[in-house]
Amino acid sequence: MASTDQRPAIVVIGPTASGKTALAIELARRLTGTVVNFDSMQVYAELRILTARPTPAEEAMVPHRLFGTMPADIACSAALYRAHALPVLDAVEAAGRLPVLAGGTGLYLRSLVDGISPVPDVPDDVRQAVRGRLAADGPQALHAILAARDPAMAARLEPGDSQRLARAVEVLEATGRSLAEWQAAPPDGPPFGRRVFVIRLDPPRERLYARINARVGGMVADGVLDEVADMLALGLDPLLPAMKAHGLREFGDHLAGHATLDEAITRTQLVTRHYAKRQGTWGRNQLAPDLTVTEFIEAQLLERIADQLFPKIDDFLLTVPN
Repeated sequence: MASTDQRPAIVVIGPTASGKTALAIELARRLTGTVVNFDSMQVYAELRILTARPTPAEEAMVPHRLFGTMPADIACSAALYRAHALPVLDAVEAAGRLPVLAGGTGLYLRSLVDGISPVPDVPDDVRQAVRGRLAADGPQALHAILAARDPAMAARLEPGDSQRLARAVEVLEATGRSLAEWQAAPPDGPPFGRRVFVIRLDPPRERLYARINARVGGMVADGVLDEVADMLALGLDPLLPAMKAHGLREFGDHLAGHATLDEAITRTQLVTRHYAKRQGTWGRNQLAPDLTVTEFIEAQLLERIADQLFPKIDDFLLTVPN
């Protein structure tokens, strides 16, 4: 993720509940920064509690951008996120502030920094036909199509991954080429144009899982059932990204009388822990961070690591590439 551009940015990435919000706010406070979101679910206005978006009190501490800025009926993608994020970063810098990018969606970060593959737009009739097949026959049918016609892409996707399977089949039908081929092509669009200092949070797994369990349990007191009820009342297409938010289906089942509240909490904790595991694996395999923090971000830890962290960031900010 290196760049020869002189403009700096800080990146904070890690699994859910690892302390990204606390660290990003502290960095922005000390460095005259603005926290810029790259979490694919925290972009949605309707999902503050379920996605553990920064609270209004946290947002008041330092400027925040791209949190809760899209309605749930918009299918946000890495490309759409990038199109929104680049001018936001320009505006942050024009205001004399340092971008502090924070989130857990590695695809959004990678797409922002490295660019987007030049996949052509899929015609509406093709998209509707594929989505109709998905609704009628399930994701396994789309996986079978890929296995027969695009085995390389089929090997990269799980048979139950509805959204990505539909995308791969749409592109194959519309262009006659594998999505994998398009993704390997040089990226389109304006360059990111910044050098980054990456901080990866990687706390111990068992302690992370305990924190996730506690966070999900606390969502009920924070009003998550009302949030879920309001979201489901919109009657949105179940294939929209916002409808995939962890806990939406689980708490929705409870509201519909199909599960007890304890069952909904337990299932939400489980899917969230699985997601955190995938986030951690991506970070360990895909990133070469400038600093890895293996403890939870708390006030006491920030004070303890300040002498290690901030001199490194100062060196980064003051070093101008040749």
